Amino acid sequence: MSRPAVETRQYLAAGTLVAAISTAGSLYFSRGMGLTPCDLCWYQRIFMYPLVVILVIGAYQRNDSLAPIVLSLSVPGALLAAYHSYIQYATGGVGSCTVGGGCTAVQYELLGLSIPNMALLGFLLITGFTIVSTLSSR
Repeated sequence: MSRPAVETRQYLAAGTLVAAISTAGSLYFSRGMGLTPCDLCWYQRIFMYPLVVILVIGAYQRNDSLAPIVLSLSVPGALLAAYHSYIQYATGGVGSCTVGGGCTAVQYELLGLSIPNMALLGFLLITGFTIVSTLSSR
């Protein structure tokens, strides 16, 4: 017995919300707080920003066929954020990968989570919501 499409829409809407908050948060960190994103942060943004649009379309159309596209962005984004989190803590915040900002520097923390940790959480939530949405529509 398949579940109603409303559940698919809710999971995709939750993923959209996470992607939108992540996107707005990254813009606030750079524009509002004046933090300079490092190279790895820029790459994570490249994976996150399109997810807002793709997930909005999927939620509006109740269409989980966009799942492969979402996962092709969220999974590599999560891996990149995990690597970024690892090098931040493995090096103790010492080192640099760019002129503008060091990839190992912890510029901001919220509830003990650095910006790459927050990005990792966002990517994992989006991945989870997408997988559950796909499974619930079958």
